[in-house]
Amino acid sequence: MPRATQLLAVTTVVALAASAYLVVENRSLRRELTARAPTRPLAEALAARPSDPWTTPMRAGTTPRPHGPAPTLPVLKDQREDSRLERRVRRQGEFAAMFGRLDGETAEEYRARVAPMIATGLAIPRARVEEMRKEAEAAAHITPEQSKKLDTAFDKVYDNVLDYTNKAIADGTLSPYERNVSGWLEYAGGLGTMLNETNGQVGQVLSADQVQAMTASGFEWGEYLGLEAPWEKLTPPPFAPGKH
Repeated sequence: MPRATQLLAVTTVVALAASAYLVVENRSLRRELTARAPTRPLAEALAARPSDPWTTPMRAGTTPRPHGPAPTLPVLKDQREDSRLERRVRRQGEFAAMFGRLDGETAEEYRARVAPMIATGLAIPRARVEEMRKEAEAAAHITPEQSKKLDTAFDKVYDNVLDYTNKAIADGTLSPYERNVSGWLEYAGGLGTMLNETNGQVGQVLSADQVQAMTASGFEWGEYLGLEAPWEKLTPPPFAPGKH
């Protein structure tokens, strides 16, 4: 059971990172589409283009006349695409700019800027696990009173998770400024242990048969708590080197 919960903790961390990555990637794609968008309507652009001596007569139903050599496509300059590593470095910089502290940014300003992005990225996964919990509780015949007791017990779990995460952010284990996979795994292992300990609290509210029924339905408390934790309330990270 601990190994399974630790695995879910790793997947939760990956899901949070993936949500943040998708926010960065979505903004990058929007910028590219905006840059490629035509400056005027297509119909207007087609009407304003000069007539083509090679195709206009054919469209008009007349016999084309020779007008010299056929046109050729322009030779494009050699444009080297970024390598996978170069794209990774660029996106890491975009991630740092989005989730790191801006120069002179206060904690309140940081939360006002970043919290909505986190909430948006987790909105769909949270809705899914909420629905899964409802289905699992119905299958286990859990009463509304029991469900409320569980929510009360989880408030303390969330406080512990936030304290643990804030410490990891403060000491650099989790940092928006660098790619630290070993730090992520170290953090995920500790998070998995914390989430696994909640099974004991669940057992104090639910009967053994109810716990078994929820597990048999495919529901897992570690996954639920990992997504439902109020990550929007995390303490902002320290400033990047050279900023204050």
